[in-house]
Amino acid sequence: MKAILLIFAVLSGFGISAQEKYFSDPLKIPLLLSGSFAELRANHFHSGIDIKTNGGTGLPVYAVADGYISRISVSPSGFGNALYIVHPNGTTSVYGHLERFSPAIKKYVTDQQYEQLSFRVDLQVPSFLFPVKRGDEIAKSGNSGSSGGPHLHFEIRDTKSEEPLNPLDYGFSVADNTPPKLYSLLVVPLSDTSHVNYQPVSASYPVVFVEGKYHVKGDPVIPVYGPVGFAIEANDYLDGSYNKCGINKLSLSVDGMTSFAFLLDRFSFDHSRYINSHIVYGEYIESGRRFIKTWVDPGNQLPIYTYDFSNGVLAEKSGRHSIRMELSDSYGNSSSLQFNVEVKFKKVNSAIPAEALVMKYNKENSFKSGNCELEIPKGALYSDFEFTYREEPTTLAFYSDFHKLADNKIPLHVPAEIKIKARNLPVELEQKALIVSLNSKSGQPSAVGGSFKNGCVEGSIRSLGVYAVMVDTIPPVIKSLSIAGGSLTESPRVRFKISDDLSGIKSIEGKLDGKWALFEYDAKSNLITHYFDKSRFEFGKQHELVLEVVDYAENVSVYKAGFWK
Repeated sequence: MKAILLIFAVLSGFGISAQEKYFSDPLKIPLLLSGSFAELRANHFHSGIDIKTNGGTGLPVYAVADGYISRISVSPSGFGNALYIVHPNGTTSVYGHLERFSPAIKKYVTDQQYEQLSFRVDLQVPSFLFPVKRGDEIAKSGNSGSSGGPHLHFEIRDTKSEEPLNPLDYGFSVADNTPPKLYSLLVVPLSDTSHVNYQPVSASYPVVFVEGKYHVKGDPVIPVYGPVGFAIEANDYLDGSYNKCGINKLSLSVDGMTSFAFLLDRFSFDHSRYINSHIVYGEYIESGRRFIKTWVDPGNQLPIYTYDFSNGVLAEKSGRHSIRMELSDSYGNSSSLQFNVEVKFKKVNSAIPAEALVMKYNKENSFKSGNCELEIPKGALYSDFEFTYREEPTTLAFYSDFHKLADNKIPLHVPAEIKIKARNLPVELEQKALIVSLNSKSGQPSAVGGSFKNGCVEGSIRSLGVYAVMVDTIPPVIKSLSIAGGSLTESPRVRFKISDDLSGIKSIEGKLDGKWALFEYDAKSNLITHYFDKSRFEFGKQHELVLEVVDYAENVSVYKAGFWK
């Protein structure tokens, strides 16, 4: 497998060299990055690069090569306003978080939104409609969708497979002479009898940079026993930017023999959630720190790894062993860490509860108590784990007991089905009932969803943890930002803040003088905006606006106002 990967890398290198001048830059400013390809994000790998836009919006965005616009999407979350351009060389470029499209594209999108009576659209565009040339302005940069600040999200994808590729392999003007930075080593016991530093739990060791090399602070010889794995906390940085970016190449050797490696230069969106097996997920949930594993869980199907029969797991019986990690970025800048471990036996008490039920990664798993049922499908787990369950009483705000299903440090690759028996739930509230998860630290509930059926609330969950039943009877809140006392306070537009206390916003519909009106929705700021359009509404008269906002529990709020425009 290693040989195949090497041949593929060589061939890819020839292809990249030949295409270096094929693409021009999507922005005509120095390209400084705030995010890199395959960077570690919540539940997914980052599928492109994030290009800084000088802290603002409205910069011209250009087509990077000849082609045609194949897709246009508009969403209150995700990429927000996004364009997709197919190129003759078999790639597709993607431009996300745009502020607005070029005039012709904007008119087409708006017409489609009014035809579909929906702000959210995902349009498959005929190839003849919007041909583009390299360097054509197609949009303005923005902050739409789930963006955390103004920037351009940019991707290169394989058109046929739709897999994202590393844009830094394609000759864009991004400078990087900065090697990855290493922060901390994590050593993880991987069996009931394993221990690290004579304890059956993971141990972290700070990493320092001394005399041009990375070292485990104090250069200890780490005592281990049984199968253990190593993980590293690290980031990459690019020239001219202090933003933390991702590592896309890593190898591990034991006593000079490579036992693990990965190369992340492309991936499938279907595989992106395997990030929760690529990192030490429990540590991320506990501390917010992402440690990259140098071993492969048996249920991890990411096709990026090369390794020998150990899968990166150290399972030596005795002796002292030299461990070396090497991390590289897309430009070949590298950093390494070398440290020593010694196998030392000491009997320790297992951290596994005696009453635990073992759930298998390669089978369907189920659990049933008197008041809770859980069905975990095959393929949802990355490795076997010891499942525990506890039921506890709740407060008056809940309509069930608390059900603690293992804990939220166990990720699920695909959803599991949960059924919770409702308690003291009035008939008139049955259709308002939903499942909530409880934050392990704050105890705050967040809506999961679900529906009432035969005395239980049923739904799907994406992680384990604490769940219960609540009801949502409170309608969304609508606050006007542009109408006061029957008068407009903003001439070109009308804006509202909307919010919901539990189940979340399901739909928004605005009507102006009885006709559907387009309200742009930015979910991260809870802001909806209508821009007045002379081509669709008559000006110079009194208008009647009706705005309806519905949450997922079907609670409805209606706002009505008259104004002159």
